[in-house]
Amino acid sequence: MEPGNNTQYSKFFLLGFSEDPELQPLIFGLFLSMYLIAVCGNLLIILVTISDSHLHTPMYFFLSNLSFVDICFTSTTIPKMLQNIQTQSKVITYEGCIIQVYFYIFFAGLDDFLLTVMAYDRFVAICHPLHYTVIMNPWLCALLVLVSWMMSAMYSLLQSLMVLQLTFCGEVEIPHFFCELNQMVQLACSDTFLNDMVMYLESVLLAGGPFAGIIYSYSKIVSSIRRISSTQGKFKAFSTCASHLSVVLLFYCTSLGVYLSSAATHSSHSSATASVMYTVVTPMLNPFIYSLRNKDIKRALKRVCGIVGIKRPTVLGQMKCP
Repeated sequence: MEPGNNTQYSKFFLLGFSEDPELQPLIFGLFLSMYLIAVCGNLLIILVTISDSHLHTPMYFFLSNLSFVDICFTSTTIPKMLQNIQTQSKVITYEGCIIQVYFYIFFAGLDDFLLTVMAYDRFVAICHPLHYTVIMNPWLCALLVLVSWMMSAMYSLLQSLMVLQLTFCGEVEIPHFFCELNQMVQLACSDTFLNDMVMYLESVLLAGGPFAGIIYSYSKIVSSIRRISSTQGKFKAFSTCASHLSVVLLFYCTSLGVYLSSAATHSSHSSATASVMYTVVTPMLNPFIYSLRNKDIKRALKRVCGIVGIKRPTVLGQMKCP
């Protein structure tokens, strides 16, 4: 195809955050620290949920999947950026750029779908506690995760195939620290109308859909909590979804911040800086949110670390999940 013939001679450069060589060691150290914290924190969550049989419940099954996705999400962009700083090279191959676009969209979408699934899990646990183990059975848990992976894979595959149809001429300088889809579409020297239409339409459907599901779940949760007569009962019910709600707010607020910063300033540097919150800070903070606000995780951490023995934790709807 003609786009492929033109593109293979193009050179792609990731400009990153700064051209100042004195800032490169600081940027390298900062991002390496955040990356290691994100990976180690999420690995610890996975280890705890696997090793502690008391946490083999739907909520922690979904949480371990979310932690795995967060590790993959940060690993899609940060290692390449660190390599470029270390080698003092900004070059990325065309194939590498397309692969990065695919996996970035894939894991970002999967994050969104898993947060929606977790909201549904909390909705069932609080609004239908007596039927929780029946509704959230192992097969449904596995099916919800499988569907999330499949939908995210199809969405990212479509976007990547659309990028493959674009033509890039000469040296392509991407004013970002990774191959961001919108930046690549803007830098193409062929017509991008179809890409823009598909990108915006699928963003509305695949971002708005899960967000609407989360809003619906929490509207029902709030309604159910308001009907509880005792203050202690209300607090106990709310505490089971407080960690998830915090992660949802962090995820969508940072995503909205990236969009607004891009739309308001039209500055690629501002967009890249705002993207750090979404791509690095959010996956880094998720383990802290769940470990600090969740008593079951804290008890399991103490047990894994051998600090103290624990008793069986009380979780809404104890049951086994794959």
